[in-house]
Parts: sequence; structure tokens; C-alpha cells
Amino acid sequence: MKALYLDCSMGAAGDMLTAALLELLPDPDEFIARLNALSIPGVRFRKETVTKCGISGTHISVTVHGGEESEDMREHNREHHHSSMREIEHIVSHLNLPEKVEKDVLAVYGLITQAESHVHGVPVTDIHFHEVGTMDAIADVTAVCLLMNELAPDEVVVSPVHVGSGQVKCAHGILSVPAPATAYILKDVPIYGGSIKGELCTPTGAALLKHFAMRFGDMPVMKTSAIGYGMGKKDFEAANCVRAMLGETNDKSDTVLELSCNVDDMTAEAIAFATERLFEGGANEVYTVPIGMKKSRPGTLIRVMCKEQDREKFIGLLFRHTTTIGVREAVTHRYVLDRRIETLNTPYGEVRRKVSSGYGVSRAKYEYDDLSRIAKERNISLDDVKKDIESL
Repeated sequence: MKALYLDCSMGAAGDMLTAALLELLPDPDEFIARLNALSIPGVRFRKETVTKCGISGTHISVTVHGGEESEDMREHNREHHHSSMREIEHIVSHLNLPEKVEKDVLAVYGLITQAESHVHGVPVTDIHFHEVGTMDAIADVTAVCLLMNELAPDEVVVSPVHVGSGQVKCAHGILSVPAPATAYILKDVPIYGGSIKGELCTPTGAALLKHFAMRFGDMPVMKTSAIGYGMGKKDFEAANCVRAMLGETNDKSDTVLELSCNVDDMTAEAIAFATERLFEGGANEVYTVPIGMKKSRPGTLIRVMCKEQDREKFIGLLFRHTTTIGVREAVTHRYVLDRRIETLNTPYGEVRRKVSSGYGVSRAKYEYDDLSRIAKERNISLDDVKKDIESL
């Protein structure tokens, strides 16, 4: 199983995560070119090699219309930028991202929106991203989501997160570290402070970790194939970096939550709508089962499989989008095959193929979205597309 371990002993920020993951790729310069080709309005990415405490790593700088904001400014002092979530969605929708990446980007912003809503005591629809909503933050989030899609790890493990200590200056005044939005995002995540004064984990970094981490804890036993160091701007007595380690682990099992509820007063359309919202929230799986309920009434069992750290999010989604008044929880272990995604270059464009192996079996499956695109363009069936590809 391909495993990614993120060492956040000096916290995390969007640019640090971008740089650390970038070092895991065989050709970082080519990926930077792809990022710049996205044409995020006014944004340019640039990488440079820097050394901190004797360790060499990569620093990513993001310029917006030729200027680069300071680290404090880029996370906390955006009084002159007021982008709503609707505006963020509009910008992201025009970047021509893969569907999964676009969903990841918006899910990360969803975490930030919920945190800002809670901290400021206003509805989500009234949130304006004067702190994290400008183009450089969109660049950071988009870059990390694209890199995670490129690396496609089967398991993402994150260390306990060092958040720093002391105080930080932001648009609303002097606040304790971790800043309120960061603290809210990192609920149910193992965090700690320390003697280092300053903000080590930013809201953007916290949201990215919360979204992608499958679990938080010690580094798994793994054969490491690549190591990346993503450097922050500030200098401390310890190397200010995120360390990313990519490798293989023999552990082919993981722990998931099964959240279930029974309903007998929802239409088929309402159940389908709820299922879509749960998938959009990042569920591993959602499925329904017809059941018999009280007074011989036919009903539906709705079951969601999700990561343990996403418990509260999916309980909230079930209550919001179904008529249930109770949700059951079961902790289960699952056994999975090793998985990887291959990209085939065909006369019809790139076609992704999912390859799974382990336990004495091996199987492959073409990505439906790619087959569907070709079938529509050529006005042929899905089976004909597969036959054409296999004959190449």
C-alpha cells in the first residue's frame, strides 16, 4: 500500500505542504509549469532551494500581480480582500481542474468557512474571506489538492500537529496561538504547543491536514521511496519545515466508521439528494438498503462509511439531509488491495486505469469519466471504447 506520512512537528502552512509534496515528484519543475498554466488570476508559482538548520529543502513563493504578501499577511490581514464562498467557487470552477481535485479544493474551503462562521458567530453565507480567501490562498489549496491527486496515496498519516505558542496579530487584533479558526478546524486532532513563540499552523494548513489525513499518529512501518522538505519563511531554533515521506507499507487494513440511520418518511428523490451531499462531503462509501420498520412500514437504511476524524461532519450531514432523529455508529476494520492509477496516452487523450492487487489477485479498471468522455465525443458505446483502447 502506498503511504504518505506528514511530519508536522513544526506545524503546517499551505506553501510548506505544497513544497514538501512537490519534492516527492520525479520532476518538480514540470509540475510548477503545470501550476502556472492553470491561470489562477494574477498568480505565479516559483520554487527555490533554501537551507534551514543545515537541512536543504524547497520553498514555494506565490506572487499575485507581481507582489508577494508576507506570511502574516497571507493568513491573517486581508482587510482589503473580501471574497465570498460563492466567489471562491466561481474562481475554482474556471480552473479546469479534475473533478476530484475541484471537490477537494471546495471541501477544504468548506472547513475554513465553518470555522470562520463559528468563530465570528455569523451564518456561513455571510462569511467573507478577508483572512484566507485571496488568490495566494486559493493557489496554496489548489496546489496541495493537485499534488495529492498526483501522488494518489492509499493512506495518509499525519503526526500530532505543533501549533506554536504566544500570540499572533491578525485583522481583528492580537489573538492567542492557535488562532481561533485554526483551533476550531483542529478539533479532535492531536495538537500541542511548546517553547517556540509564534504561529506554526495556519488556518489553511490546518484545513488541508484535516481534509486529507486518514489518521493522526506515529509514522507507520514503511519502506520510504521519497522524502520532501517544505520550508516556511520564518526562522526558528528548529528547522521550520514540513517533512513528507512517501513509501510502501505492508499494512493492507484500516479503520473506518459506519454511520447508519433508518428512515420511512423520505421520498426517493430526497434520499438521492442526501446521498449526493454525503459523497460530496468526502464519504468513503454511501449505500442504502430496503428494510421493514415499525407498523410494517417499508423503510430505508442509509449507511455512510467515513474516516474516524470526519465523524462529526457526517453525523451533521445525516441530520441535515435526512429525517432521522438518531444515528448509529460502528467502528469496523477493512482489508484493501494495493491500488494505483496508471495514465495511458491514447489517440483519444489520456485515459486513467485503476490497478488493484494483493491477496493473490490482480484486476484493472478504466476510469468511467474518461471512457464516458470518449464515448460521447465519438458517439460509440462504452464497450467499444474499451475495445479500441485495448487494441492499441
